[in-house]
Amino acid sequence: MNIKSVKIFCTGVMALSVLMAGCGKETVTDEGLNKPAADPQSDPVAILAKVPLGLAGKFVILSKSGITNVYQSVVTGDIGSSPITGAAIHLTCAEVAGTIYSVNAAGPLPCRVTNATRLTQAVNNMQTAYVNAAGRSNPDFLNLGAGNIGGMTLSPGLYKWTSNLLIPTHITLSGSATDVWIFQVSGTLNVSSGVKVILSGGAKPYNIYWQTTGAVTLGTTSRFKGTILSNTSINMLTGAVITGRLLAKTAVTLQKNTVTKPF
Repeated sequence: MNIKSVKIFCTGVMALSVLMAGCGKETVTDEGLNKPAADPQSDPVAILAKVPLGLAGKFVILSKSGITNVYQSVVTGDIGSSPITGAAIHLTCAEVAGTIYSVNAAGPLPCRVTNATRLTQAVNNMQTAYVNAAGRSNPDFLNLGAGNIGGMTLSPGLYKWTSNLLIPTHITLSGSATDVWIFQVSGTLNVSSGVKVILSGGAKPYNIYWQTTGAVTLGTTSRFKGTILSNTSINMLTGAVITGRLLAKTAVTLQKNTVTKPF
């Protein structure tokens, strides 16, 4: 092999090496974001741990200052409020396919179950879960879409916004049945009327967590997925539907809604 042939051979090897080094690294690009997407099958670190809900996970609605309601809502799963009196729970027995827990005998009759101890533990677990979700560090995506994620398809991971979050049009969460999404919102979360959170690839509602420091509003006839952990209130407008949990440090407001425990 002469000198010219050696140079050509070496150049080809180097080009092949560069090409091989780039293989298998899918890139997610949006709003200037250009970051290798983690592969849950080959990178165990990429799989987020679920937020530990403890006894709060047994409830579909749990609040500290009451549950208001405009008849008729349909709730599947246990509900409760503490430390406020059971009189602050405005759902009727016929609207709840589950147990209505109250701290005292003032809860909805005739179905309410008085169990202050269970409610106290559940609320404590809810607060612990909130701290856990809010304390996750090193987000995979920071301030994606500048606080507007309408129309996006979101891969599993930890998302953080340092301001309010708006979802004005449908979004899709795409991943497997074991993938986890945690959304940290340092402000309010507003979902516009008629907007859907769509799951694809086997993604499950019980692996989705929305942690917010501000109030959450689910717009009229919207369809939402996941567990909401709010530092303040959660408000469902007329006809909104959620497959998930409403866990609020203040009040939960319903208006002819459907709330179903995640599966």
